[in-house]
Amino acid sequence: MNAILRPTLVLFTALTVLTGVAYPLVVTGVGQAVFPAQAAGSLVLRDGKPVGSALIGQNFSDPKHFWGRPSATGPQPYNGTASSGSNQGPLNPALTDAVKGRIQALRDADPGNTAPVPVDLVTASASGLDPHISPAAAAYQVARVAKARGLPVATVQALVAQQTQKPLAGFLSEAQVNVLQLNLALDAQQ
Repeated sequence: MNAILRPTLVLFTALTVLTGVAYPLVVTGVGQAVFPAQAAGSLVLRDGKPVGSALIGQNFSDPKHFWGRPSATGPQPYNGTASSGSNQGPLNPALTDAVKGRIQALRDADPGNTAPVPVDLVTASASGLDPHISPAAAAYQVARVAKARGLPVATVQALVAQQTQKPLAGFLSEAQVNVLQLNLALDAQQ
């Protein structure tokens, strides 16, 4: 019995130390050395204080700010501990009603805007946490934000263009705009 138990305990202890202590410490150390911002949560700082993460959306509802994609997390929007999609298919009446309601809310917020509403302003992402919108979704909101802030439309358009992240290597993704960073840049204009 001792001949079997001793090697088993030694192997168990060695693997526990290796995979439960050494490996996590090495991976964490390398991550913090090579990718310090990402390892710290990709925090966005304002005046040295964290105001959010570049990887998790925030719920902006003030007309003076750009609005992000709807969040499917509950009970509050953009809840990182409840990441999930709505799991509603395109034929689901609840999804259809939600999209119609979101379109109407966008139309009510900017009655003069007759442009087609970009799909990413009325549908949630798969995670429900997406911090980005398309350049078309940002352009759709420019007039409302400019009017609410008393800024020229061209100024807000230039800010959107400046904050638009180009596709990786020119073709590996789509252009996108981080809503938090755009709103922080917009707040800095005032």
